[in-house]
Amino acid sequence: MEVYSFEGMYQNKAFRAFYVIADPGSGSLQMEHDTTQNRRLTPSGFYEKNNHPVLVVNTSFFSFKDNLNLNVIVNRGRLLAYNQHTITGRGVDSGQYYHPFVSALGINKKGEMDVAWTFTAKNKRKPYATQLVPDLYKDSQYEFNFATAKKSTTTLSHFSSSMQLKRWKMQTVVGGGPVLVQNSSVNITNNEERKFAGKAIHDAHPRTAIGYTKEGKILVLVIEGRNPGVAAGATLTETAALLVQLGCVEALNLDGGGSSCLLINGMETIRPSDKEGQRAVPAAMVWKVKGER
Repeated sequence: MEVYSFEGMYQNKAFRAFYVIADPGSGSLQMEHDTTQNRRLTPSGFYEKNNHPVLVVNTSFFSFKDNLNLNVIVNRGRLLAYNQHTITGRGVDSGQYYHPFVSALGINKKGEMDVAWTFTAKNKRKPYATQLVPDLYKDSQYEFNFATAKKSTTTLSHFSSSMQLKRWKMQTVVGGGPVLVQNSSVNITNNEERKFAGKAIHDAHPRTAIGYTKEGKILVLVIEGRNPGVAAGATLTETAALLVQLGCVEALNLDGGGSSCLLINGMETIRPSDKEGQRAVPAAMVWKVKGER
């Protein structure tokens, strides 16, 4: 595991960030996701709960109201959290509902990684995924079931049809969004995932992102923000461009803002932007050295 930091100017703004890179197939690190039930913990709380792992980072978006994760999380093959697949329309779309597929990064048993757009349901034990970003589906129904998800991801031709949504055989999965990098190029799928409204993708904030390189190494990036004169944060486009510069083949955005926090051996890297310090969250990714308790 290698840890890098940089501080100075980026895009004519004060900038500070850290990134960690490691090989999930090396056999030396155990990468897991931990969740809480009906409560939240700070990253330092997850550090203590998991017997002092070498890395703790915030991950999925969540609801402050009920402390629920809003993105898919799989740990050791077990589905721990489900996607939010329904967003209520506003304005001219009042009475309509958007049904986005949520982007996620998965790691299989061999340590191989993939970024895809996912569907989850309480009656399905595993997530389903498509490699092609689905158009944002909209209708007048609040519920978005598996049959509709399959239909909306089926491509048709004059002679045949092909369903793109398939069972995703991953041992470890973390969802967020939107996708920032595809095929080693900036490709932000916010219009399809509807994570940020209007021009919000152009606002500079603290960021957390995850991706992988062509060498098959996982990369976690955190960018400090809302710290005048030290760290202004980054837009989604700037974050995506930086991930490409760092060698990511595919990458996606995770929960940012006041949630962004990365601990290495229990020590903070970026300074959390909330005035209270680390924000309590209902899920975190933890990396443990195999063989250590």
